[in-house]
Amino acid sequence: MNADFLAVLEFWEREKGISRDILVAAVQEALLSAAKKAVGAARELRVEIDPKNGDIRAYAKQVVADRVISKHDQISVFDARRIKADAQVGEELEIEVTPTGFGRIASQYAKQSLMQHIRRAEKALIFTEFKDRVGDIISGTVRRFDRSDVIVDLGKYEALLPNKERVPTEEYQVGERIRCYVKAVEEGPHGPEIILSRGDPRFVIKLFQLEVSEINDGTIEVKGIAREAGFRTKLAVWTRDAKVDPVGACVGLRGQRVKNIVRELNNEKVDIIRWDSNVRTFITNALAPAKLKTFEIDEAKHRVKIITSDDQLSLAIGKRGQNARLTSKLTGWQVDIEAEVVVTKGFEEQVAEAVELLAVIPGIVREQADALVHAGLTRLEDLLQADLSDLAGIPQIGEQAPAILEAARAEAERRKIQLGGDAAAV
Repeated sequence: MNADFLAVLEFWEREKGISRDILVAAVQEALLSAAKKAVGAARELRVEIDPKNGDIRAYAKQVVADRVISKHDQISVFDARRIKADAQVGEELEIEVTPTGFGRIASQYAKQSLMQHIRRAEKALIFTEFKDRVGDIISGTVRRFDRSDVIVDLGKYEALLPNKERVPTEEYQVGERIRCYVKAVEEGPHGPEIILSRGDPRFVIKLFQLEVSEINDGTIEVKGIAREAGFRTKLAVWTRDAKVDPVGACVGLRGQRVKNIVRELNNEKVDIIRWDSNVRTFITNALAPAKLKTFEIDEAKHRVKIITSDDQLSLAIGKRGQNARLTSKLTGWQVDIEAEVVVTKGFEEQVAEAVELLAVIPGIVREQADALVHAGLTRLEDLLQADLSDLAGIPQIGEQAPAILEAARAEAERRKIQLGGDAAAV
């Protein structure tokens, strides 16, 4: 084979990593196909390339015959003896059968076949090289767009970042370098395809494994993840080592570790949560910093109803319900969050309650308590601060004012003594 041909083989071998034997076999197959088409039916047809000038010649075996019936299989004695002087009838000779212009035709066939073999070999190499790299993070350059899918150049190969695996808040530019998660290597309509993802939750887990050595070596375990790509991720971590703070280790000194990950995720919010086997504690951690009041846990339906104060409700639920939704995904429990119902008492009910509180004081009857409340004296403290003349001015009280004031002072003393006794008991 000539130097140019060898140079071509070396180029493809170097650029695509395809074995030279595969390329040579492809060329030989192409040349033979070209010869069969140009020469027609022939016995033991073969093709060779002149090592000096690169000429392509075709040869076939023919039998020496007195009378030629099939020109593809037989040669006359006269023609045979021009090639071999002592050729005899029935002898088999290898004859050159190269047609006019065969070199040009053969070169075209060789080029087409070589390209087909290269494409097939590339596809086979994709599967061989990447089948064990599923789950890795790789870096590539945005090559072009196929509708809303992104074709990523990995160097020797191209990979596909489908629209469904993109982050909805991200826009890519041709020539931009991006990092992606190798989600799968699967058979497509044109052979094996490398499927990439930036929206898969496992992409975030892998970033933490690369950034946090304690996760990579198994000291810290990722117990769960819930992600709405481009907006927010909740990651639950846990460790058996009591000396290690799993959340602090993931955040890093001055938050540097998590900052690096957030930067790669284009400022997607990342919540790192301490995992707990107790569902109440786990959900509380997941919804922090919202303050929760009560839990109603339904083990059978795997459902949790949480009551929180009205001012904490929006914090617990999150924007468009995202916080509660991600907490449900992370914990595996259906989380329902409701605001506490505060019952506001009506005016009449408040008056009746105040009357009852004064009527229980020894020495004050209900009618007097009612008159005092309607006069604005609703508590024992109000009575103690009232002047005798003010009490006497109330029509229903009048002359009973001193007795009522004395009863109020006695009740206050009694409560004081009782409070002191309770304190002493403690």
